[in-house]
Amino acid sequence: MSSSYSVESSNPPSLYDLFFQFLIIGAVSFGGGIIAYERILLVEKRKWLSPDEFMAYLAISQTMPGLNSVNMAVLSGDHLRGVLGAVTATLGLILPGGLFVLGMGVLYANASDHPLANLVLIGIAAAASGLLAAITYRIGGSNWRHLKSLFIIIATFLLMSVAKLSLPLVLLIMAPIAIYLYRPGKGV
Repeated sequence: MSSSYSVESSNPPSLYDLFFQFLIIGAVSFGGGIIAYERILLVEKRKWLSPDEFMAYLAISQTMPGLNSVNMAVLSGDHLRGVLGAVTATLGLILPGGLFVLGMGVLYANASDHPLANLVLIGIAAAASGLLAAITYRIGGSNWRHLKSLFIIIATFLLMSVAKLSLPLVLLIMAPIAIYLYRPGKGV
């Protein structure tokens, strides 16, 4: 990745601004939806990346080991400020969640037998599921209007949630179907 800055502003963000903005994302998006928050920050709010650059970095981040959101912080930070920007954005993103998990782990270790502890965890899981569904809908954009895309989405959901198949098995089933449906020469 190069350290070229290309969208709307001629000045790259300061390291402090980069850290602070990713810190906010890490703090408000704990539990899911981080990619959508990164898109809002990088493309819509600050215009540090174009929509095409964001999608390219998202595609690259999905091929890298680790969490996509952290990979996006590394790639966009590198794009905006080089290696120091990558480190700064990544630290900003993971610091709130890391501190929260550490704190919750200490609390849970001391109160794991309390009935309220498990109810809180169930509530957090429900909220994260709802947030993930909303983010999936937003990122999906126009794909929700195409029957082929809807078929793939619904079939994948049913195989994972209802049939309780493992992710590798679902991929083995759905990938060939998706490739066939979207083979070259076929429209959406």
